[in-house]
Amino acid sequence: MTFKKNFPGQANIALQLLHWTLLIIPVSVSIGLLVAFFLWLLDLATVTRQQHIWLILLLPFAGILITWLYSRWGKNSDAGNNLIMDEIHQPGGGIPARLTPLILFTTVLTHLTGGSAGREGTAVQMGGSMAALFSKWYQPNPQQKRTLLMCGMSAGFGAVFGTPVAGAIFATEVLAIGRIKYDALIPCFIAAVIADITCSLVGIHHTQYLIHFSTSNNYDLPKLLLLLKVIIAGVIFGVAGFLFAELTHFIKDKSRQFIRNKYLIPVTGALLVLGISLLIGNFDYLGLGVSNPAPGSVSIQSAFFTGGATHFSWVWKLLLTAITIGMGFKGGEVTPLFFIGATLGNSIASISGAPVDLFAGLGFIAVFAAATNTPIACTLMGAELFGAGNIFYFAAACFTAYYFSGHTGVYHAQRVAVTKFHHQFRIERSLQQIRQLRQLRQKRQDRPKS
Repeated sequence: MTFKKNFPGQANIALQLLHWTLLIIPVSVSIGLLVAFFLWLLDLATVTRQQHIWLILLLPFAGILITWLYSRWGKNSDAGNNLIMDEIHQPGGGIPARLTPLILFTTVLTHLTGGSAGREGTAVQMGGSMAALFSKWYQPNPQQKRTLLMCGMSAGFGAVFGTPVAGAIFATEVLAIGRIKYDALIPCFIAAVIADITCSLVGIHHTQYLIHFSTSNNYDLPKLLLLLKVIIAGVIFGVAGFLFAELTHFIKDKSRQFIRNKYLIPVTGALLVLGISLLIGNFDYLGLGVSNPAPGSVSIQSAFFTGGATHFSWVWKLLLTAITIGMGFKGGEVTPLFFIGATLGNSIASISGAPVDLFAGLGFIAVFAAATNTPIACTLMGAELFGAGNIFYFAAACFTAYYFSGHTGVYHAQRVAVTKFHHQFRIERSLQQIRQLRQLRQKRQDRPKS
């Protein structure tokens, strides 16, 4: 008897995986090279801005140029990550190839001139755009196209942070709250690994974060006390993620409502970012904020050490990023969420007497989990970035933060597959639809009774 007759299911699985691997390799290599180029440009832009701080005065003009570019050539590209998620949920107008050069250039411009933004959104959008381009050549069926788009997302995410496992889970977890697309798990993992390897082979090195704290496996009183502190911190991290998502959406809605000229929206945002930075007395909260060479400055790296952040550091970063993203500048939300979480964790640790490096790491991943509703991906990201020794605390913080962020998030195209708690809405609605229902209900309640 042949191998195929003895193991027909396994043979088909092997052939299917081989087929997907051959399809994914060119897609992932292309995305890995693009992400590497993007990260190189981003580092160059950051160093150039830090050496020539006067470039932040060009932020209003950068906002005007970004708005014009998207008005002239953007088509539906302005939706960003939400466009890719909508296309996976329900194929529609497609993802234009122009999304890649547009988001690449405008994100680098945002960082060069001092906008407070991240990089994940750009990498994921480039990944989705490249996957959509390859799908036009491959001509797959609708289900295969969805999987290919998810592979593009995972490749971009895994390569930009150097976390391929988290990238694979993120792409399958972020689409719908409470549900993971297991059918796309292995293709997404393959895509993320290949893109990450490609990015590394061309000389891109990711920031290293260290948590020196470790604990025994015994459940003694000190460990249980620390767990209680972690859970309380997780609640705070969840509220912080909720505040970030809601404030960003609020600023975006209100700016469009009250500022009729679309070019004045980013100009107003730029003036607010610069004005607040001057009031604070430093420019630590501009750009990525991963590291800052200035002595005594606040950054993600400094937050892992005692005295590396103030009690208001997370507030300033939250506010400036919400203004930057909400008023038309480009970039991701995730790295600012890392900054917000790490500095908030630093503050909680200094107040509660908990280990600073551990709580900075917990905040780093848990605020991200809260704002994106991806607790499993963020727990695994913690293991990839900081080591698996504290994964028990990573899970406790991320899962708690996820629940306490409620039905909100930075991606309004994300759908609710399983509600976090009893709520009066149908599942499979998007977060945008839920938010609109809340606003409508609030308007009805505010109406004067006759």
